[in-house]
Amino acid sequence: MAARDNFAWRAVWLSAMFGMIFSGVADAGIRRSALRVPTARAFDGYVEKIEERNRVDANNGNFLWVDELDEKQRTEALEKLRNGGVLIRRAGAENGENRSVPGGLIHDWKGIIFIPGVKLEDVVQMLQDYDHQAVYYAPDVEQSKLESRDGNHFRVYLRFRRQKVVTVVLNTEHEVNYYRDSATREHSRSSAVKIAQVESPGSGQEKEKMPGEDDGYLWRMETWWRIEERDGGVYVQNEVVTLTRDIPIGLAWMIEPFITNIPKETLEFTLQATRNAVMKTKSR
Repeated sequence: MAARDNFAWRAVWLSAMFGMIFSGVADAGIRRSALRVPTARAFDGYVEKIEERNRVDANNGNFLWVDELDEKQRTEALEKLRNGGVLIRRAGAENGENRSVPGGLIHDWKGIIFIPGVKLEDVVQMLQDYDHQAVYYAPDVEQSKLESRDGNHFRVYLRFRRQKVVTVVLNTEHEVNYYRDSATREHSRSSAVKIAQVESPGSGQEKEKMPGEDDGYLWRMETWWRIEERDGGVYVQNEVVTLTRDIPIGLAWMIEPFITNIPKETLEFTLQATRNAVMKTKSR
């Protein structure tokens, strides 16, 4: 998932907290949870519904999610964005909760910012500068590399690191496609085609864990970006959908605060980092 998907990695912070709790209660019989076929199928079905929703939005002219609001709410939202604010909401969930599927949890969040004084191409060029994403999005992105490009199709390598009591490192590869909708609009779709948890990172014994041997910090990741130039700048919208293992019975009370707080906080950080990177690269 490319640089703009690094919010999805920050959402993995939540899953890292799962790992801390799992390790602390290992004696109680909680073990690693392999990704099962029903879990993967449920996630794929969820993603298909998002794609269908995106097609409906396009037909209705709702390129950004703020376009769906009533006139008063929309006016207030756009004013907040133009004043430097960040708008975030949980998407695709009932009652504001993450969607539970057999053996897993789906996390779906949307955020939007406004970058004044820049053009559509300024944002696109920064987002496609994959060799420097480890600079723009440090420290979460530890390494980044453009592996190949064919027109508007990119294959990208990102190594994510997050430390919070425990350190979690993931080697990931992403297929990213860009689509120019008009002279002032562009969107992209990114899919993680490889997610491998790294064991003993940075040591001589470093190795990638095999599927089914990891801790379920991140199993799947899909990202949609929408970029629109108007109002003297560019609106940048990001939706990230991730799949993690489920929560052990009896521990929801410990994990619920991370589910409700961290995704919002980390998405805000990522969007602000995107804005800062665009402004910095444009000023060169």
